[in-house]
Amino acid sequence: MGIYVWGTGCGASELIGQGLELERIAAFVDSFPGGEAFLSKPVLLPEQLDLGDCELLIVTTRHADAVAARCAQLGVPEEKLLFLKNNYALADRNGRCTAAQALLGEELLQRLLPQQRIVPTPASLAEPMLPERELRNDYVRLATLELLCRRLEGVPGAAAELGVYRGFFARCINELLPERKLYLFDSFAGFAEDANASAAFQAAHANTTAQKVLAIMPHPENVVVKPGFFPDSLRGLEERFCLVSLDVDFARTTLEGLRYFWPRLEKGGYLLLHDWGSPGLPGVAEALRRYEEEIGETIPGVPLCDVGGTLVLCR
Repeated sequence: MGIYVWGTGCGASELIGQGLELERIAAFVDSFPGGEAFLSKPVLLPEQLDLGDCELLIVTTRHADAVAARCAQLGVPEEKLLFLKNNYALADRNGRCTAAQALLGEELLQRLLPQQRIVPTPASLAEPMLPERELRNDYVRLATLELLCRRLEGVPGAAAELGVYRGFFARCINELLPERKLYLFDSFAGFAEDANASAAFQAAHANTTAQKVLAIMPHPENVVVKPGFFPDSLRGLEERFCLVSLDVDFARTTLEGLRYFWPRLEKGGYLLLHDWGSPGLPGVAEALRRYEEEIGETIPGVPLCDVGGTLVLCR
């Protein structure tokens, strides 16, 4: 019973260099072997792999998709497969690998795992009945939020969302920044008349309440709800922010949000401008253009390929 390594190239040599002792490897596996041995260990074709003897198969090649498909054909259980290169897949291939920790130990395993792997959905947001189901098809936005929150250590200030709707994204902010004060600005009654929202759009966005939003917050003690139409709902609030989500769909309120939040965003903070790239809501991009004209400068931003076309503005 032993550990097998798929690949006889640079990835395999890196694996040895990172601390896996050669004597622990039973054999190498390669679809196109350069010889019968590698580092004095036998090299097998995939079909020669003894599934009964294999406790863990470590895949060192970057051709993760092809190897995963071949392993499925051979009947290699996912719990015995450890990929050291994720090939930029949207899912973490190692989520079901249970054999690695027992055989390698936690310290070596963490050293071997790809450091640039895609961020998985936080477990607390992936439970069946929690609001993450509303974001299931917006993985890029949620994963980006988590990465941004990781970079806020040392950046002072509260978090805020203008345009809360039913609170699904606000819940994610509250989950990822549990010790930060989170201000939630929303009318909870749809849009103001001058937004010219259609009747259906208005009705859909009025289908919420502050009480329902608070009920899904994991850390409600740090949440401050500011109901009413912005900017009247500020009521003189003076605060500094590390993270702001602007999601109000239309030009006027987006412009008011930029005027208030951008000057109060701490250095190193982020402002997420949702729907900036949405062809159905052109007022968002127009509001940013107008605000940049007002302040006489272009704000650095990174566009996302998420569902709403978010633009991340960086302080």
